[in-house]
Amino acid sequence: MEGSGEGEGVSVREMELPLHPAIAPLESLLGRWRGEGEGGFPTINSFRYGEELFFSHSGKPVIAYTQKTWKLESGEPMHAETGYWRLKSDGSIEVVIAQSTGLVELQKGSFDAENRTMELKSELIGNVSKVKEIRRAFRVSDRELSYTVQMATHTTNLQSHLKAVLRQI
Repeated sequence: MEGSGEGEGVSVREMELPLHPAIAPLESLLGRWRGEGEGGFPTINSFRYGEELFFSHSGKPVIAYTQKTWKLESGEPMHAETGYWRLKSDGSIEVVIAQSTGLVELQKGSFDAENRTMELKSELIGNVSKVKEIRRAFRVSDRELSYTVQMATHTTNLQSHLKAVLRQI
């Protein structure tokens, strides 16, 4: 293999790994997405943010996921998370997420292949004392990914926390 730089290698795209059939229904997620969102909660001030998501695969029956956000005004980094998405044999979806805050989530939910929507609910939230429940809803349509996040704490009922619209780049 020819190369001109240290650490240079073949990317997953260059290798053109075949998509595992188990995750083929999630193919529309693959790639890089960028856009803006807004957030709020009774215990914090409302805010706007920039966001980038990246979904990739390695030929295995799972999609790798990374997310980063930044303050729109300054570009200062905010939140980041990483994880894995997979479809179960019963048609449900399972997502494991580790956040930069130390919070870890196991989310399970439904996937509607025809409408390209996913609705997730936390089954397990680790390493956090305040958050009781997190729900996420995603929709992919015409190179646009939109989502909402709802959250409940021990002192606040389930309510809107985040919403964003991203375009595939």
